[in-house]
Amino acid sequence: MEFFDRKKHWEKIYQTKQNIEVSWFEPTPETSLDFFKQFNVPTTAKVIDIGGGDSFLVDHLLESGYQDISVLDISASAIDRAKKRLGDKAKRVKWIVADAANFKPTDKYDFWHDRAAFHFLTDEQDISNYLETARQNINPAGILVIGTFSEQGPTKCSGIEIKQYSETSMTARLKRYFEKIKCITVDHKTPFDTIQNFIFCSFKKLQTF
Repeated sequence: MEFFDRKKHWEKIYQTKQNIEVSWFEPTPETSLDFFKQFNVPTTAKVIDIGGGDSFLVDHLLESGYQDISVLDISASAIDRAKKRLGDKAKRVKWIVADAANFKPTDKYDFWHDRAAFHFLTDEQDISNYLETARQNINPAGILVIGTFSEQGPTKCSGIEIKQYSETSMTARLKRYFEKIKCITVDHKTPFDTIQNFIFCSFKKLQTF
């Protein structure tokens, strides 16, 4: 099988396409922000946005007073775009260029957010690595929120095969380390006026003694 260079692919996307030319763009990430409200995430919490790219979530979090935000993306170009957009405010964010499948955090997080990064991991080892990293680096009372394409959603994104999830399959995949709190399905309207069905699930860490 031909090697797929994930980083090269995403660098090219972010070097050649504007926000309104990618399906995942949303000026106000309402679903993600609702999770922060639902869990009353304090503004002092250590937050990480996995696969955040140049998502506008970080803008809204800064506006809401969050003080300890990390944004991770495989694409340096995506992060450079976000920094440019934020200007001086970018200095208040920790920017991490890394592949979510082999990310080695130096911090522990209270709120781990991932909208549409996890579903790009289709290799079993990559999925296991990601979940083990989350287990090790989310604080005991921390929250994990993952949004992926549902079984009614697309099978590809940006020309790449993705892994669809349902509430059942997501819960089963994470049950070794995490307990499901709640799952919801959301229709995302793309800039091209098409609809993509997502499932978002929130989890808390299982307490090990």
